[in-house]
Amino acid sequence: MKILLLGEYSNVHWTLAEGLRSLGHQACVVSHGDFWKNYRRDISLVRPTQGKWDGIRYLAKVLATLPRLRGYDVVQLINPCFLELKAERLYAIYNYLRRHNGKVFLGGYGMDYYWVHTCRTTQTFRYSDFNFGATLRDSKDIRHEIADWIDSEKSRLNQYIANDCDGIPTGLYEYYACYHPHFPAKTTFIPFPINIDSLSPKEPRPEGRPIRFFIGIQRARSEYKGTDIMLRALERVHQQYPDQCEIVKAESVPYDEYQHMMNSSDAILDQLYSYTPAMNALLAMGKGLILVGGGEPENYDIIHETELRPIINVLPNEEDVYHQLEQLVLHPERINQLSEESRLYVERHHDHVKVAQQYVDFWNYSQYKFE
Repeated sequence: MKILLLGEYSNVHWTLAEGLRSLGHQACVVSHGDFWKNYRRDISLVRPTQGKWDGIRYLAKVLATLPRLRGYDVVQLINPCFLELKAERLYAIYNYLRRHNGKVFLGGYGMDYYWVHTCRTTQTFRYSDFNFGATLRDSKDIRHEIADWIDSEKSRLNQYIANDCDGIPTGLYEYYACYHPHFPAKTTFIPFPINIDSLSPKEPRPEGRPIRFFIGIQRARSEYKGTDIMLRALERVHQQYPDQCEIVKAESVPYDEYQHMMNSSDAILDQLYSYTPAMNALLAMGKGLILVGGGEPENYDIIHETELRPIINVLPNEEDVYHQLEQLVLHPERINQLSEESRLYVERHHDHVKVAQQYVDFWNYSQYKFE
């Protein structure tokens, strides 16, 4: 098959393309590289700023590129906002892709209308980025996302594409739970792809060495993602056990340096409000780091995993994070076993070639082809 992957989040599409090529398919990734992360792509569409003139130049580049985005058997969009353009402009581009290609699929991989709407208006999740049970979270970031995706042109675009497209693959349990009630016949769950062959497993932790906890800080998103709470709990543990643990903190560092800092660590703290590990956590687990984050029962159920439990699941509050970290510090004999299980977990469920085949099967057998 000839496959166009349009847009990028956390290297999902490039890694999927690697798996598809291993299976003998043609795959082309068109993206901005996920901004500062600058992931690989075949066709680069980067908007330098949100300024007017950069917007005009970017639109011109998109329009000039469109003839190269024809004739594919499958087009997959990373998000309803798959280019750095206002939602109003994306209708025409989506319809162009629809007319000049085979099937078109919408990825359920991140922030969009169905995610925000479900978290804000239902009790689907015990907790999420937007709610604790019936209590709605409130912060500047959350208010921004609500304004962006609810009763907006983005929300209308999302609903238009979701209703029109041929299928909706989702990458986390949470996103599946948001889309499936609305589109049960054309929503599926496929695990995120990780190129496990490119990841060298870390050396076993030497006995007696302090446990190294890695945490990445994005100040602009710290409260929204719960990093502020995780960091406070980690600092408390370090204060209580200064000789038994270390904090490796990456804040606004280049991606290569970020990876180097991660590689020297034993455990990673990531995504307090998540039920499931996403790309950053899975990458770390593939290297043998222990994830302290989302590992709820729903995560294991959706992948039919009945044996491995490598994730140290935490509830979204400081005391539970502190308790789970303290238990790891007090029982360091668990670390090497959890490290081995973490890599095995990724090998078993997220190998990029196996995942690519699941996508091919879904694309091939999707009954939704609207003429």
